Amino acid sequence: MKRLLAAGSGAIYQICKAFRNGESGRRHNPEFTLLEWYRPDFNHHQLMEDVATLVNSVLPKPRAVEYLSYGEIFIRHLNIDPHHATALQLQQCAKQHHITDAERLDLPSKDGWLDLLLTHCIEPQLGQNHLSFVYDYPASQASLAKIRTGSPPLAERFELYLEGMELANGFYELTDADEQQQRFSQNLEQRCLQGQPIVPMDKNLLAAINAGLPDCAGVALGVDRLLMQTTNTTEIDNVLSFPIKRA
Repeated sequence: MKRLLAAGSGAIYQICKAFRNGESGRRHNPEFTLLEWYRPDFNHHQLMEDVATLVNSVLPKPRAVEYLSYGEIFIRHLNIDPHHATALQLQQCAKQHHITDAERLDLPSKDGWLDLLLTHCIEPQLGQNHLSFVYDYPASQASLAKIRTGSPPLAERFELYLEGMELANGFYELTDADEQQQRFSQNLEQRCLQGQPIVPMDKNLLAAINAGLPDCAGVALGVDRLLMQTTNTTEIDNVLSFPIKRA
């Protein structure tokens, strides 16, 4: 889709199947459906409003919308600053909140502790009677988003939560081909260190970005999870024709 944007497609969307090997559970299925779209000349804040309008148009009852920074949710729920806390302080926080085996866990990075605290202590409280958008993630979690300089630098991305469940992940898209290649290289180095399969670098994407990806924001929204909300079910299998157990 980014290659099409670079070729001048303008605003673009698709509904497609995605696959994540090994993820299966109450909210996960290895095959799932995504609605993905990009808006030229939008930033991530404008795109959050776009997402909220779409989601509220299909929910049985529209929800109020709240916008919370990543730092704000950690301070509100755990009384700790995620941008300046050390890995040891985050581990101590996990122990204080009785996360199983927190004392014995050997997580490879500070981001590992942030993810643990987010999923176990914060996510269940997000999106309760609201559409909760979380934005301004740590720069180390930028993925394909731009990084805004400052102290600390912040990733210009967001996630949407409803009833404690993530529904969408969006970026103010990175448009610098050199930086994108550097991030790809860093990711491959990490995969190598962790013993994960090495995947080829997407040179066609890099060439398209180098040719001129327009300033834009993009988002991927989980269609199956949105269906869970519209049908009031807590099991993703209930909205799939053929979940992995019956594939």
